[in-house]
Amino acid sequence: MTALRIGDATLDSRFFIGSSRYPSPQVLQDSIAASGAQVVTVGLKRQLGTPDTPNDFFRLIRASGARLLPNTAGCHTAREAITLARMARELFDTHWIKLEVIGDAHTLQPDMFETLEAAGVLAKEGFEVFPYCTDDLVACQRLLDAGCRILMPWGAPIGSGQGLLNPSALKTLRARLPDVPLVVDAGIGSPKDAVQAMELGFDAVLLNTAVAQAHDPVTMARAFKLAVEAGRLAYEAGVMAKQEMAVPSTPVTGRPFVL
Repeated sequence: MTALRIGDATLDSRFFIGSSRYPSPQVLQDSIAASGAQVVTVGLKRQLGTPDTPNDFFRLIRASGARLLPNTAGCHTAREAITLARMARELFDTHWIKLEVIGDAHTLQPDMFETLEAAGVLAKEGFEVFPYCTDDLVACQRLLDAGCRILMPWGAPIGSGQGLLNPSALKTLRARLPDVPLVVDAGIGSPKDAVQAMELGFDAVLLNTAVAQAHDPVTMARAFKLAVEAGRLAYEAGVMAKQEMAVPSTPVTGRPFVL
């Protein structure tokens, strides 16, 4: 499996993992290790403490060796997200930020207007912006115009586990934006969803709930690790074209190979 070049980093793992809702810090730590993930997201508004408080949460993440990707989860305006991103850069000494600006409290769908505004400001300030966005091609193109170099379209509403609800739109994004790193973010429920995303040619997947809320998060983290690897290898190898009719696997000559 080829390495992933994203932002200023080269990653061997194409599995990005979240860090919330785990039953215990130890399970979180073990799940990160089992996932092989080299990028871990942290929601600043939804985690207690800071890297310098007695709370060991941030030290635990850093001890994993993974790269920290702070996110602006819980923000509803561009102004709020920009402020939180600036705080994250100071706290964690990183210019990476996962930009989330929520527009609907029921679906947690991103507000693309506020997201675009925030992305433009942050990109100009030198941030590597990872925007959580819809699968709308035009909206994604506008984010690229604003300075984003990575896109994170949703597969389904956050935490829903519904899988890829609109694979056709995701396939279009991949076809129209062949050189842009694309990460499916949100809605993945099982390893088969990760395989599907990777076989579509996406560069990585980011998920949290599907691991954190599994009966055995550590084993599920390993399952997703293998699924991501399998899906990517299948994409690189080239999946056979589907046929409308049966095609004999052995030639009519009776020979196993066609000469």
